[in-house]
Amino acid sequence: MFVQKQHLSGWMLGGFLLLTTPFCLAAEQAVTAERVTTAMERTFGVHPGERRNHIKGTCAAGEFVGLPSARAYTRSPLFSGKPLPVVARFSLPGGNPKIPDTARTPRGMALQIKLPDGGLQHMTMLNTPVFGAATPQTFLNAIVAKQPDPATGKPDPEKIKRFRANHPDSLPQADFLASHNPPVSWSNSSYFGIHAFKFINDAQQSTLVRWRFVPQDGEKRLSDDEINRLPPDFLEQKLIERVRLGPVRWDMILTIGQPGDPEDNPTLSWPEDRETLKIGTLTITSAMPQKGAACEKINFDPLVMTDGIAPANDPILLFRSSAYAISSGKRLGGD
Repeated sequence: MFVQKQHLSGWMLGGFLLLTTPFCLAAEQAVTAERVTTAMERTFGVHPGERRNHIKGTCAAGEFVGLPSARAYTRSPLFSGKPLPVVARFSLPGGNPKIPDTARTPRGMALQIKLPDGGLQHMTMLNTPVFGAATPQTFLNAIVAKQPDPATGKPDPEKIKRFRANHPDSLPQADFLASHNPPVSWSNSSYFGIHAFKFINDAQQSTLVRWRFVPQDGEKRLSDDEINRLPPDFLEQKLIERVRLGPVRWDMILTIGQPGDPEDNPTLSWPEDRETLKIGTLTITSAMPQKGAACEKINFDPLVMTDGIAPANDPILLFRSSAYAISSGKRLGGD
């Protein structure tokens, strides 16, 4: 069993897929937010006042314009056709603030969209079309497995092998990362909502959907040579320089689910023939280091939603708020 809490605040889960664990030990107790946060601290150390996960990031700001055509599926005020202010954060997963920007790990984009009445919509996304765990148990096991071996200071390769063998739900994301090099910049990557959500319209009709943000600058990936020679920190400055040249934009693309499409497993893709439509545009007009910037203290809880958008019955999605709350309380308290 595991604890589920909704509509709290916290930190963003993300790509711990090539990890392992002596999962028989991790499974002895219920998977709680406290255990997950403690595991993160044991794996990456504690950096007072900082996120336990996705610690390395860059702040940005801009606006979102949702298209009124989306209102056939949702009554959400996001899709009024009017520009809404956005605070964004781009990040790498894990609690290591020195993770290199060339690492073969997912990248994250988190958005806080503010409505005229003060309401908020959060979106927390990864640049992989699937997640690396179908359950909180797999996610916890992955974190535990990444804990350094005292003898070497590095994860134990044998635990990695055992994890892969015992957690097939981690493999789709791992396979994607193995076959797709990291993007050359934050602005040249798509970002996927990962989970299924429900759009609810004025007639109370519910539609299962997934969404992604596709860059108007195009998808571009690092070459193997660039991965080997680029410095460990280049993504932030590259984004700052890019927005100085002009706005950066992504199209929000909605995928319409059909009966039988998985709504409770973020490791499974939907068939490619599903109907898609553009329902909005995200525009980023400024970017800056996160220290002291607007995104630093925001906890991009994906269950912060407007009316007309609801979560699907996904155990990973529903688990995230409680984990966010524990981590948020620690870092905002200076721990």
